[in-house]
Amino acid sequence: MTILLLNILIACQPATEQAGQSAQTDPLTPSNSNTEEDVAPDTSNLERARAMGFDVQYLMGRFDPAEHPDFTQIPGKYADREGLLLRKDTYEAFLRMHEAAQADGVQLVIRSATRNFNYQKGIWERKWTGQRKLSSGENAAHAFPNPEARALEILKYSSMPGTSRHHWGTDIDLNSFNNSYFEQGEGKKIYDWLSAHAAHFGFCQPYSPKGPKRPNGYNEEKWHWSYLPVAQPLTALAKAALKNEMITGFKGAETATDIMVVDNYVLGINDLCMTE
Repeated sequence: MTILLLNILIACQPATEQAGQSAQTDPLTPSNSNTEEDVAPDTSNLERARAMGFDVQYLMGRFDPAEHPDFTQIPGKYADREGLLLRKDTYEAFLRMHEAAQADGVQLVIRSATRNFNYQKGIWERKWTGQRKLSSGENAAHAFPNPEARALEILKYSSMPGTSRHHWGTDIDLNSFNNSYFEQGEGKKIYDWLSAHAAHFGFCQPYSPKGPKRPNGYNEEKWHWSYLPVAQPLTALAKAALKNEMITGFKGAETATDIMVVDNYVLGINDLCMTE
């Protein structure tokens, strides 16, 4: 009878009491309470950038993408001309997005892709000297004799060499270079589709409308989309390692520090595209 009573008492005890000390957390044994949310990511975006072999020279576009093993040429059927280049990972993501858009009756055409330092220098200096008119139709050299004012005017839509996301091979311009095109008709259909679906393929619009959330940087560009799985690590690297005084080697470069071009333009992007 005594033995039977003891067995009943033991059976009625809570499982933790039955187990005694073995029910306590063993410091050498992983706890089942550690969910994915509790565990920090293996690497930060900055660490990923370094693991991928990126450095400041890459950030600044001081390389030839045609000779870089991570880049590929975009076939003419996806672009408005031959010879454009993208990172292979970005291009593969674009192909998936292009296929999905086409299935919905939307045609995506790449108008511009990778532009290295020298390419961007050509764009910038033609605008700086007035050889190429601004989007407003003005000759910058005549209309803005003050160097800083001239630089700020060009920076409404064009990057200083060494600061463009197009250096990275992660960014594409689609269909048109005019916001008005995307506000009606076929252009609005394209932009609405991108706004709804581009994120599913890793793309984000870095230059969203200016306002309280994005007071600095370039004006809105509805055509510009960035592949975040690579661009976010590069943004983190830019935040950590790219300095205003590094922006040199072209006409008007002396204005970069006063304008704080890295802080206000390289990092002046849509917070949805931003790194942690």
